[in-house]
Amino acid sequence: MGLFRRTTDRAGAAAPIAAAIPPVRLWSDGFGKLATRALQVLIVVALATLMIFGIRQLTLVTIPLVIALILACAFHPVMAFMRRRGVPSALATVITLLSIVLLLTGIGWLIVWAVRDQWDELYAQAETGLQSVVEWAQNLPFAPTQQQLDEWLQAVTDFLTSAQFGSGALAGVNAVFNFVTGFILMVTILFFFLKDGPRMWEFLLRPFRGEDYDRAHRIGYKTVSVLGSYVRGTATVAAVDAIGILIGLLILQVPLAIPLAVLVFLLAFIPIVGATLAGILAALVALVANGWVNALIVVGVVVLVNQLEGNFLQPVLMGRSMKLHAFVILVALTVGAVLGGIVGAVLAVPIAAAAWGVVQVWDGPKTPARWARPKQAELEKE
Repeated sequence: MGLFRRTTDRAGAAAPIAAAIPPVRLWSDGFGKLATRALQVLIVVALATLMIFGIRQLTLVTIPLVIALILACAFHPVMAFMRRRGVPSALATVITLLSIVLLLTGIGWLIVWAVRDQWDELYAQAETGLQSVVEWAQNLPFAPTQQQLDEWLQAVTDFLTSAQFGSGALAGVNAVFNFVTGFILMVTILFFFLKDGPRMWEFLLRPFRGEDYDRAHRIGYKTVSVLGSYVRGTATVAAVDAIGILIGLLILQVPLAIPLAVLVFLLAFIPIVGATLAGILAALVALVANGWVNALIVVGVVVLVNQLEGNFLQPVLMGRSMKLHAFVILVALTVGAVLGGIVGAVLAVPIAAAAWGVVQVWDGPKTPARWARPKQAELEKE
């Protein structure tokens, strides 16, 4: 009996201890939490992949839609000014849309006029300059041999004369048709964005209430502000770059100065990479026409204009709200180029800037999202 009682006492004493230990659950330990996060990441990646796949399949619709949205944001101050002056919405929309079409047509005519008659010469000058650089590089110890260069050239020639390239050239007719269709669709969407943009946004905000409505309203306002400022600022910076480099090329008497300036203006809409390509092309033309010294001076002019743009024009015209790190810009350009080619590279940076602007107003007009708030040490450094 005593033995039985002692056993019962021990069991009774052990019962509270066992009850105090929480049961081990499958998803509550560290590995379970890691698995949960991994599953969430996989779901988000899968949804993003499906979204990107759908966008790529509908580029004829998505690209005109995004371009129309960006242009509508850029000309939003003009529409707001005319509405404040009592101009009817339909009339203000027609005036703004005609101004945009005339502006784009004027830029297109200027490009055709500047490049059409001198394109062959520009191509020949750049090709000759590239050959000069190759000849100079052949003297280096790690340069490719002439046999390797001939093999590469023959491979390119075979591709250009192959049926694959011919089928691609025939596909250009379809590309022209898609461009015309996309342009008409873009103009149509732009008309409705300019005329009824605020009403369309308010319609989309109807399901939201309270704090969610305030956040969605901040997101819309910030997106319009960032995209509009980016387009206006980039166009101004591109014009200043083109004029500055044009003046330098005219002073140095570099041929094809106007076509090169036009290319500088167009390539300026691709941050970092565009300015580099324009500078290389201008230096190659100057190298062939006027020699090494003139080419080095052209490089100096390009670097000076780019420094003026990066340190003065962009901070003043675009502000700190759209200041992205160069690493972020390069990643955005790469992703945009892979997904959408040249158009994707042009649109990638403003979209990234708008996304960062949304993060900056997520929790308040001047309060970023919690994870994006700077630490106290960073604030003290500023």
